Amino acid sequence: MLHQKHLLMQGTFITILVMFIIGYCFIALEHPLKINKSASALLLGVILWTLLIVGGESAVIPSLFAQYNGGEGFLHNMHPILIEHLGDICEILFFLMGAMTIVELIDTYGGFKIITDKIQTASKVKLLWIVSILSFFMSAVLDNMTTTIVMVTLLSKLIAKQKDRWFFASFVVLAANAGGAWSPIGDVTTIMLWIAGKVSAVNIMLKTFLASLTSICIPLLIASFMLKGTLERPDEEVNLELANHPISKKVSTIILILGVGLLLCVPVFKTLTHLPPYIGMLGALGILWVVTELMTAKIPGLSTDKYKVISIIRRIDMPSILFFLGILLAVAALQVCGHLTILSQSLDNINLAEPHKYFAISGIIGILSSIVDNVPLVAGTMAMYSFPMDHYFWEMLAYCAGTGGSILIIGSAAGVAAMGLEKIDFIWYLKKISWIALVGYLTGALIYMGQYFIFD
Repeated sequence: MLHQKHLLMQGTFITILVMFIIGYCFIALEHPLKINKSASALLLGVILWTLLIVGGESAVIPSLFAQYNGGEGFLHNMHPILIEHLGDICEILFFLMGAMTIVELIDTYGGFKIITDKIQTASKVKLLWIVSILSFFMSAVLDNMTTTIVMVTLLSKLIAKQKDRWFFASFVVLAANAGGAWSPIGDVTTIMLWIAGKVSAVNIMLKTFLASLTSICIPLLIASFMLKGTLERPDEEVNLELANHPISKKVSTIILILGVGLLLCVPVFKTLTHLPPYIGMLGALGILWVVTELMTAKIPGLSTDKYKVISIIRRIDMPSILFFLGILLAVAALQVCGHLTILSQSLDNINLAEPHKYFAISGIIGILSSIVDNVPLVAGTMAMYSFPMDHYFWEMLAYCAGTGGSILIIGSAAGVAAMGLEKIDFIWYLKKISWIALVGYLTGALIYMGQYFIFD
């Protein structure tokens, strides 16, 4: 035990943790430093894995080093582990690329203009409630990242001022994460718990819906007192090219319905085939690609590259995808070194009686998921406990891991997607939104615990 503690207080293990904190600060201070967060994240991921390989035994806790070292050496066994983590990361990246391309395609064909033309209200408060509640329920049937991409794209057509768009996009993140938490297909961590047999579909919806709804309604009530006046819509000149394009309203409607319909089919496809979601998303993109290719060949004026997927795909936000790659590689390095293992073991030592102990563990994991990706945190927690299906701990964990990421803008896939699309400043979000998200998160957690003590 003393030898293990000695190892943890020296060498590369500590260096990797320090470098992660420094890299995190560079990401947070993107605007003052004038260094793009994607560059910082990529460099961070590469540095941590380099330190891990070079550091060898001093980079990993002893129990894991013995597991990794095997009979062929530490370096030899690290390569397949890196490939395994890269595979998990690429599932998210390909899903994101497919979703962003479909949304960009719908937008290019004027599909979102049909929706924005129907939204006539200029009231900040009214629009915020409409957008947030719509995002909440959409993310339950889509997923929080796809919902965020769709809704933030819509907001760019409705709101002119950047800071107003940032505020509304932030609430889309809060609503999408809250909506994903109570649905078995809405958030990656809830999906993990569902697939692993920790929760059943109907029970997780019944037990966490009220808590999730509270976690967005409380922030909406707070914002209702903060927001005043009306919104300014984008200038007419912004949509002038769209208004003059050769696409009829009928074609725009077809593309909108087909695109959204295909997005909705992705979770259904996953449920029926048990294939990962990115396969369904790439299939959806392929179908839409074929349809639009046939359309551009038959409709005069659509033969230009502008309306073809091969051109549209070049306009997706590649820096955001690279940011995902870098930050998830960095978190994977922490997982391999054992930092997250030590964190999980420390939480298990909380000296409280049941059920308060497990409520506290779930709550802390939720807050930590705003800093470190919630997937490895939940995966580690699942490995530590063997509670039966639909145990209150799994339900509370689904709520906390799903909504806790909203506390920081880079704490969830939805937040990172919104940050990339709208270039939301980390410090601005920390000052304006984080405290509101925290209040909603804690209130929802109290609602869940209240339900447990009253009904169970």
